[in-house]
Amino acid sequence: MSMTGNIYDEFEWRGLLYDATPDLREKLGSESVTAYIGFDPTAASLHVGSLLPIMGLARMQRFGHTPIALVGGGTGLIGDPSGKTAERQLLTKEKVAENIEGIRAQLSHFLDFEREGNPARIENNHDWLGELQLIDFLRDTGKHFTVNYMLSKESVKRRIESEDGISYTEFTYMMLQAYDFLELNRRMDCSLQMGGSDQWGNILAGTDLIRRVNGNKAHGLVFPLVTNASGTKFGKTEAGNVWLDPELTSPYKFYQFWLNTDDRDVAHYLKAFTWLDRQTIEGLETSLRENPGAREAQRTLAREVTTMLHGASELEKAEQAAKVLFGGSLENLSVKDLKDIFEDVPSTVIPRDELSGEGLGALELCTRTGLTASNGEARRLIRQGGLFLNNDRVSDESGRITAEQGIDGELLVLRKGKKSYHLVQIGQD
Repeated sequence: MSMTGNIYDEFEWRGLLYDATPDLREKLGSESVTAYIGFDPTAASLHVGSLLPIMGLARMQRFGHTPIALVGGGTGLIGDPSGKTAERQLLTKEKVAENIEGIRAQLSHFLDFEREGNPARIENNHDWLGELQLIDFLRDTGKHFTVNYMLSKESVKRRIESEDGISYTEFTYMMLQAYDFLELNRRMDCSLQMGGSDQWGNILAGTDLIRRVNGNKAHGLVFPLVTNASGTKFGKTEAGNVWLDPELTSPYKFYQFWLNTDDRDVAHYLKAFTWLDRQTIEGLETSLRENPGAREAQRTLAREVTTMLHGASELEKAEQAAKVLFGGSLENLSVKDLKDIFEDVPSTVIPRDELSGEGLGALELCTRTGLTASNGEARRLIRQGGLFLNNDRVSDESGRITAEQGIDGELLVLRKGKKSYHLVQIGQD
């Protein structure tokens, strides 16, 4: 899909323009530019905090510009002090290389590497930083940076005032990022660097270095850092980061993360993280005001972002999984899916041998798990039609339950009434 108009205006109406260098609107409206954003390979997966810059590159591509995702194979060995309160652990070269492969696969869900005319590219700054000679770098690049200028940057100032200070290693990060921009300008005619607002100082250092070294005019554009109305950090849950890798954060949990968006944040997230147009988003805002209980805006957000990353079939499974807690079918859901769904539900491990052969009586299983206080209560529950096994009603009070009825032979899901669940994990011999 291609879009027309000026991408600058698109960023503006979506609330994604925090700051930009002068004349950038005119440049983006009159010519096709090559733009890059840096991604830090400190983990094998990106998390939802990286979605805004990824979407920034994807939007650039749809408006006819050429996006470069620069993976910091070189700078990732050092660490960026921006937004950090403490020095990070240095990674091995092998670990960085492994992480880059994971990131490359995730970016392919958003960027088109085969697109005719302006295909996306992935570059690794280790290709040039790894070959730098220290003396040459200090002479040719270091001379353009005054220590006064570097000390004035907010990220450095904050760390100097902290108890642990900042190492010389991380202090040099600004120069290395500026050098990346210079190299991409030389090699690929890249004239725009984008990123979060905490990168503004580093980006300007790059535009300044390009002007000094080869006389070219380069630009910067930064997005606001994503926050949420509740005051917690965006992309964090009680369980930790929400990752783009389905092995680390299942599509169901990913879907639930967006579905649980606060009413105060959902309009902003629809603008920032989806391809929906202004008219559609304004319609969802109206729905939110007039009928907040329907949560149509949240459901649309969750559907759009989950489909974009995981595809339509995983969205379908995530939506099916969301209905399970309300008595929906467990068909086609894996044990992993169910453990995610029932993460906060009480569970009991019962040895497999107790559930083999004739298995356990339904009444005994209810009392054994604590779902009911006594066999008598369990009997009454069954007679009233209020006991369910794997969301199917149990009607025989003298019935037996075996491991064969378990999902993949591993899990039994008991339910009392509409919403009182208990998970039975079948122990391995």
